[in-house]
Amino acid sequence: MNAVEELLARLDRYPADQYPVQHATARFHLGVALAGENRLGEAGESLARACELFRPDQLPTEHAKAANALGAVQRMSGRHEAAVASFRTAADLFAGAALPLEQGAALFNLGLVERERGGGGAITAFEQARALLDPARVPGQAAAAARELGAALLAAGLPDDAVAPLTDAVDLATKAEDRAGLGGAANALGLAHLAAGHPDQAVLALEQAVAANPRGVRPDAYAMAKANLALALEAAGRVARARLAALQALGAPSVPEPVRAQATAVAGRVGADAGAVWAVLDEEPQQRWVAVVREEVIRWEAGRESERRCECAAWITGQLDRPRAAEELAEAFLAALIELPPTSLDVMVHSTVAALLDFASDAQERFAAQCSRALARFPVPQLLRLKDTFSAAAADAGLAARTW
Repeated sequence: MNAVEELLARLDRYPADQYPVQHATARFHLGVALAGENRLGEAGESLARACELFRPDQLPTEHAKAANALGAVQRMSGRHEAAVASFRTAADLFAGAALPLEQGAALFNLGLVERERGGGGAITAFEQARALLDPARVPGQAAAAARELGAALLAAGLPDDAVAPLTDAVDLATKAEDRAGLGGAANALGLAHLAAGHPDQAVLALEQAVAANPRGVRPDAYAMAKANLALALEAAGRVARARLAALQALGAPSVPEPVRAQATAVAGRVGADAGAVWAVLDEEPQQRWVAVVREEVIRWEAGRESERRCECAAWITGQLDRPRAAEELAEAFLAALIELPPTSLDVMVHSTVAALLDFASDAQERFAAQCSRALARFPVPQLLRLKDTFSAAAADAGLAARTW
């Protein structure tokens, strides 16, 4: 017997006319369970009945909890007007019972539905929720309220006013160790700074948003943050980095269409030729090279073979054109490669060797020698893995005599 079946059986054991409170309690839990199964119509009916039985003059707190849950179901069902009424009832009753955290949660829900229906009450509701949700007790909820308040202010065309609550949201999400919340808050903060004409601050916030949304964990959020970062970098006049950010947004595993359009527009303005990484590496200190190359290698590996081969050819050219730093650059490239899963490493090495075939023999020898000297800097297990992978790829390409 599952939870819904158990709760239905409890309703039979406790008829409403004999056991109104017990019946209402079962109705409340049944409504929540049904909502969890996306049976919204049945959930709404059960929660509405719980509200009737939990009379607000006798059981105000219980009525408020049922009304808050009912409002959530009404919101999910698109019944915005009804949801507004339910959340307001819940907030008022929680206030009367001196339960500020519960009141803040109901007001937060009210803000969400007010925003969705296009009403003008979202900012007020989020402001009230933020004032009630104590960061010391519920840092995650306080962070969410600050984030949504800032987002509402930004949407209302008030970016300067949005900066403070969004900065607060970033700090609170960090303390709550809520990486997804941090990513959302930092992304909104970056957009607020950008809209307020502060591109350098926008870059810092959006870099934080990218870091909080790993490419392999939240690809949609990663792509959005990268595309917004590309805009901020472009506005700050940092064209080379804007180019990479736009390309990395487009190379994410999942890219929402509006994000794709934005990143494509930036790439169209700043250029998107292979080898974009070199303009950034030439500006970066050596200790940052591996981090820069790592993101690019991941993007190349995930792309089409033709694009990957072009990028590998551009890498070979760039490394050969910088003989003074060639071994350090080769080390950064190999360090990025060794972090890939075995299959991805094999793909990247084969593409590199395939690209090398288009170079003259002396260029092939110089690149291989640079990589071979860089390999000596790696621990033995990594050295052997890279050497074996390159040697196998070279043999497959007909370069069996090549020394790596």
